[in-house]
Amino acid sequence: MIRVACIGDIVGRPGRQALRELLPRLVAERGVDFVIANGENAAGGFGITGEIADDLLQCGVDVITTGNHVWDRKDIERYLPQQTRLLHPANYPVKGLGPGCAVIPVAGREKLAIGVINLAGRVFMPPLDCPFQSASRIVDELRTETAVIIVDFHAEATSEKLALARYLDGRVSGVFGTHTHVQTADERILAGGTACICDLGMTGAHDSIIGMKPEPIIAKFLTGLPHRYEVATRDARMQGVLVDIDETSGRATAIERLSLKL
Repeated sequence: MIRVACIGDIVGRPGRQALRELLPRLVAERGVDFVIANGENAAGGFGITGEIADDLLQCGVDVITTGNHVWDRKDIERYLPQQTRLLHPANYPVKGLGPGCAVIPVAGREKLAIGVINLAGRVFMPPLDCPFQSASRIVDELRTETAVIIVDFHAEATSEKLALARYLDGRVSGVFGTHTHVQTADERILAGGTACICDLGMTGAHDSIIGMKPEPIIAKFLTGLPHRYEVATRDARMQGVLVDIDETSGRATAIERLSLKL
């Protein structure tokens, strides 16, 4: 059995601080073998830099996934092709800018590796290649290397997320939604052994509106005019799930929702 922690969207400095303090404790106390975290909002709430990615990896994250904000920081285009543990959604039509999936060895577990796939949705999101067809193709490729495969589906609509989870049921170990920054209470294991949840939640300041100070967002709703968003700072939490997976079959056997406070 292998235990994987999947951590929801890290937002700004408070999110990075929560991860830095809470993740090592979680790994030690709960016997976590592998950590996946979404870091697309880790740099000031928008995007990620190479320096921040390196910091997250040093904190104990094994693979960083992203989403539609991955390109917000220009220098990331130089960093992405050099870092196999930082993924962008694999269904972006532009290729050659870095990996959309990876097979990463598990430290301390001989001959065991985990496949991680990053995808983005298309409902209420920018138009991309079909995530369902992309997922099917990549899963077939990764299953020649490992039975344990986890998908971060960065998408808006819960229906799209559940549809992908059911489409891949029995072919992957887990499908976990990110992007909305609001943790859902629908964690489950499907009939074929695939664990899923519509959204892992957010690692960042929860006295906020999805990680940002409320006032500029409320002002934008009231006026329709653009306002500069700022990362909130109070009530930092780390959210996500723990999943137990049979390393031989790749089937999930347990899933537990997490929301840990600093």
